[in-house]
Amino acid sequence: MHKKTKDALLTLDPVQIKDLYWAKGNNVGEIAKQLGVSVWSLYGFMDKNNIARRSYSEANFLVHKDKPQFKVKTELTSAEEKLRIAGIMLYWAEGTLKGSTVDFANSDPRMIKIFMKFLREICGVCEERLRLYLYAYPYMDMNEVKVFWQDVTKIPQNQFTKPYIGKGNSDINKRKLAHGLVHIRYNDKKLLEMIGGWIREYAEKLR
Repeated sequence: MHKKTKDALLTLDPVQIKDLYWAKGNNVGEIAKQLGVSVWSLYGFMDKNNIARRSYSEANFLVHKDKPQFKVKTELTSAEEKLRIAGIMLYWAEGTLKGSTVDFANSDPRMIKIFMKFLREICGVCEERLRLYLYAYPYMDMNEVKVFWQDVTKIPQNQFTKPYIGKGNSDINKRKLAHGLVHIRYNDKKLLEMIGGWIREYAEKLR
């Protein structure tokens, strides 16, 4: 190890490193440059002093932290962590990870409410960028259906996109889809990547 780097490491303060990394949101490269040490030496120092590193999703968010499209809540209560996991599981089951848009589809208003709560309270999305796409059938009263989903999602109707009116067996569809099916959409590739990162991290834990 270079003597200058070794001397710099001797002066490092774990409290300062933790503050720079977690409280102030600097990455390891930025901190290493600021303190005059190598990145790998700083990683070793952090490991030795039990300073936790960010997950992939947290690091990904900080790379794009100056963009105002969404603001993820990072310090969660026990209840909020349960909500985050619920949102991850719902999206894993009923969302798409392709393209650049968060797109969650379901007909169950309870699931939609939980996912909306996840987007708002955990992901910190911008309300004006939320969109609702309705998949409906000819027998439905569209005004009534729109009011129903507006009440469920709290998304104003001027943010609903043009609905798709499908065909099919009316008797079966009435029993299965009393209020149609909705897609909750949020066009932000970075948010989609973050949710995808959460899903991958959780899948690894379940192995």
